[in-house]
Amino acid sequence: MLLPQTLAAPFVGLVLVVLFVAFVREWLKPDVAAMAAVAVLLASGVLSARDVVGVFGNSAPITIACLFIISGALSRTGCVDTLGEWLSAAAGGSERKLLFALIAASLLVSPFINNTPVVMVMIPAVIAVASRSGLAPSRLLIPLSYATIMGGLVTLVGTSTNILVDGVARTQGLAPFTMFEISLPAMLMALVGSTFMLIFAPRLLPVRETLTQQFTGSGDRWFMTELFVPEGSHLAGKSLREARLSNGTIQVLNLVRGETERHSPDPATRIEVGDRIVVRSRSNAMMELRSTDLVGLQAQPGADPHELETLRRRDVVMVEAIVGQTSRYIQRPICDLDLLARYGIHLIAVHRRDASFSQIGDDFQLSGGDVLLVEGTPAQIKRFCDNGDLFAITEGRQLASRRHKAPVALGTIAGVMLLAALNVMPIEGLALIGAVAVIVTGCITSDEAYKSIEWPILTLIFAMLAISVGMRNSGLDTLLAGQLATLGDGLSPWMMLSLVILITSLATEALSNNAIAVLFTPVVIGLAQHMGVDPRPFVVGVMFAASCSFATPIGYQTNTLVYSAGNYRFSDFARLGVPMNLITWLLCSVLIPLFWPFHP
Repeated sequence: MLLPQTLAAPFVGLVLVVLFVAFVREWLKPDVAAMAAVAVLLASGVLSARDVVGVFGNSAPITIACLFIISGALSRTGCVDTLGEWLSAAAGGSERKLLFALIAASLLVSPFINNTPVVMVMIPAVIAVASRSGLAPSRLLIPLSYATIMGGLVTLVGTSTNILVDGVARTQGLAPFTMFEISLPAMLMALVGSTFMLIFAPRLLPVRETLTQQFTGSGDRWFMTELFVPEGSHLAGKSLREARLSNGTIQVLNLVRGETERHSPDPATRIEVGDRIVVRSRSNAMMELRSTDLVGLQAQPGADPHELETLRRRDVVMVEAIVGQTSRYIQRPICDLDLLARYGIHLIAVHRRDASFSQIGDDFQLSGGDVLLVEGTPAQIKRFCDNGDLFAITEGRQLASRRHKAPVALGTIAGVMLLAALNVMPIEGLALIGAVAVIVTGCITSDEAYKSIEWPILTLIFAMLAISVGMRNSGLDTLLAGQLATLGDGLSPWMMLSLVILITSLATEALSNNAIAVLFTPVVIGLAQHMGVDPRPFVVGVMFAASCSFATPIGYQTNTLVYSAGNYRFSDFARLGVPMNLITWLLCSVLIPLFWPFHP
């Protein structure tokens, strides 16, 4: 070690503080910031190259990656889409009935499928049902996220946090958790939390307009039309504004002249014979333009000439699409994407956190969780989303096309769960077999399987595991455990457990749940050993508290997804989330010692 041993623990602590600030201030993407911290610890000698390579032997990230693939197969075969169809049938136009059906469906599926794909697939169904029923999606999407979080606690594979805490605990010498060891207390928590949401969500959650409603309102459908300037047109030499093609109600998106192409040309641009002009307008504006005899169909021999001829007209839809955390569009300038030329679509607006942008410069860079409002034909938008790992959340989304493979995907996840519960094989082996099975049987292609893995999450997990080793090498974990024990000197094990749950829950609201799980698990194990009690209840406390992130939209990935899709404000989560956090804190404090005694 390059540093003296006496300075190692303070140095690692300083690196963690800087890392946490980087998470909160978003200086870098979380996975990049964590890897930078690993590089610093490696350069300082706190970590050796063998230490870093050794974390790849942890079974938890491999298990999580395989379960991502199985979850992707369940999505691609329409298993979750079926829940959306059932949701539509069960709603009956009542907000209370729809909320009940939504929570029930989320609790049913999230113990067996990773939370993120469940929420990604359910968001469009919720928005569609709410629109048909005249309800605000913002009254439903936060409960969707919360219900999947609570459902994910029910099994070991329900959320990556559970698997990760189990993996870290194993490296510390604890016995592995069984598949359903945490199920009963988690189900009690889910029952209480769901009841609270059913009663209070309609009273506490606001009505927010979606991005589509903000920028388009109700009114006529939009159309894109490609116009041609023929020989003899009296518009030649006039500006786009003078030709009434750029007057607010009609917008020029593209002008092609010979080999050159101009996107969103200036209204003062002069028209020339042979120009091809792509315009966007509502149907009533185009009908008004047609009534002036400026625009006609392609000229026929002997027919009266028109000033402009219609080459193509396409019915277009406006679709909201979420930028996924693994999207290749992240941190790329809009001008590099060349949306109109490459995909034939037009970007209208972007929503990020509490702000919406309609004036988007060429250097504007997208971030994970952004919602794009785009327009084009359904086929064009699907190609755009598929190429860039986006997910359409309003009309235009294509349903799964491999529904005949659904029994195979369902049988695979059921087999993994059952065999793991019977201890036939460790969960990591079963998950690997299951992932291979859904690929070989055609439930999901190999390319789709790679895309379904949340690589930034895995990178973050590996980095935090390495940082955890650095904490152990420097003695920081033991130091923190001793300080925590000193802080709670005189407290009973039950009160100390309650304090650990509260601290973990608060930390998760501002930072990544997986990062907190990795760092806090070895610390609470050391704390329990220092107190002379069984570490298992403290590990379960971290497992539950690191997932129960309700008060902010940044502590858990599903919260971030609905934050953008529902056009929420940051404070909207606190209205329902703070009471939910208090409820889960109290329930965890009471239930965990009943199922995992401090002195077995």
